[in-house]
Amino acid sequence: MEQKIKELEQEARKLESTSHDRNSLLKKAQSYGENFLSTLAEQPAYVDSESMGKGVYKLPFEDEPKEFDQLLEVLKSEVDRPGLNPASGKHAGYIPGGGLYPSAIADYLAAVTNRYTGVFFSSPGAVRIENMCVRWMNDLIGYPEEAAGNLTSGGSIANLIGLVTARDDSGIKAKDFNRAVIYTTRQVHHCVVKAIKFAGLQEASLRTIPMDDRYRMKANALDEQIQSDKDEGLIPLTIFASAGTTDLGAVDPLDEIGDIADQHDLWFHVDAAYGGFFLLTEYGKKVMRGIEKSDSATIDPHKGLFLPYGSGALLVKDGEKLYDSQHMSANYLQDTYKATEEASPADLSPELSKHFRGLRMWLPLQLFGVRPFRAALEEKLLLTRYFYDKIQQIDGIEVGPEPELSVAFFRYIPESGDANTFNKKLVDEIHRDGRIFISSTHINGTVFLRLAVLNFRTHLEEVTLILSVLKEKIQKLEAL
Repeated sequence: MEQKIKELEQEARKLESTSHDRNSLLKKAQSYGENFLSTLAEQPAYVDSESMGKGVYKLPFEDEPKEFDQLLEVLKSEVDRPGLNPASGKHAGYIPGGGLYPSAIADYLAAVTNRYTGVFFSSPGAVRIENMCVRWMNDLIGYPEEAAGNLTSGGSIANLIGLVTARDDSGIKAKDFNRAVIYTTRQVHHCVVKAIKFAGLQEASLRTIPMDDRYRMKANALDEQIQSDKDEGLIPLTIFASAGTTDLGAVDPLDEIGDIADQHDLWFHVDAAYGGFFLLTEYGKKVMRGIEKSDSATIDPHKGLFLPYGSGALLVKDGEKLYDSQHMSANYLQDTYKATEEASPADLSPELSKHFRGLRMWLPLQLFGVRPFRAALEEKLLLTRYFYDKIQQIDGIEVGPEPELSVAFFRYIPESGDANTFNKKLVDEIHRDGRIFISSTHINGTVFLRLAVLNFRTHLEEVTLILSVLKEKIQKLEAL
């Protein structure tokens, strides 16, 4: 047996890279990254490729190793070329991500050291960093000292944990789920509907409250609906409001909704995944007044803080309620319970094994300070209003309401023919061109194009190019 173990050890030790191998890999990876970033301004925002990355299948997993150079070539041609380029400042579709460089360094350090941040006992310093990030975001929302939270993979999981916490806090039993009512609008992110399913609340009623002409929830209609449901013997459970809808960037009247939630004793959750970090600006604080009245909130650092994808957060005003909902003990973890100076992330989330996510947020905030983030967010707000003003100078353009945050939507009314068909062709033409990327949506059967400005690399030059391409493509399609 010893001989067999030694033979296996010899092969297994190949998994431990030597200093020379590590330096070689790192040097080549750094060179690849530098080339990508140094040429980013010239790269298209979208590439409509025929192969769509199928070349990766030419490298199946096999017993024999492959050269790193060969793998980098596949990454370049099959992964980092086709499709959407979220790192590009010319990407202004959906809600853009960011990808700050120091966050990549942080992820490298977190992966190399492989710190486990599930429990305080295992890595107290790393957990303190994550809790420090959570505390800073709670302060931004306006939550008290007893608030808590968790760094998640994104807004979808954060909204799910928030809903489950609301469900558990209500004391509602499974036999009454069919009497429960959840309130939101048609502009709520679809991950909330998924969260309702995953939380076992499919039998609950989902009330879509009417919106005003700026696509914001009507507070009076919400109040009336809650009272009506109470009168019918139903159980109002929670309100899901938005601080920046993904589709149109609308902000619900959070201050009024907070008062209504308090009056009816409902859990009030705010999905601020997109808009939350605009609270760093004076304008954002004004638009989102009342968010501090919420019981929980979702906020995504991979949006408003420009971090890489996989950076979300759930914040809960009463941290004990989050703990009571998510905590569970295990025999094999008994050694960890002696270190409880700080909350353990695993006690505040369904996630046990987790990456040291907080480092990718902590490092750039420390390196840059908060001021550049605030300036970038103010810039995005102004760029969106600049675009909104300039796009109306193109004859035939019809715009939606003035942007509340950094999303603007519009459409072109052609001289003849169906407007929906024209605008679908317009966005397809833009995608085929690839220099810029914007997305489309439909509201009550009407097709609109939408601009979302949130990439830290999007500046006046990129917005000017977007306007130029739009005008060029409109003229081309009209000529056809």
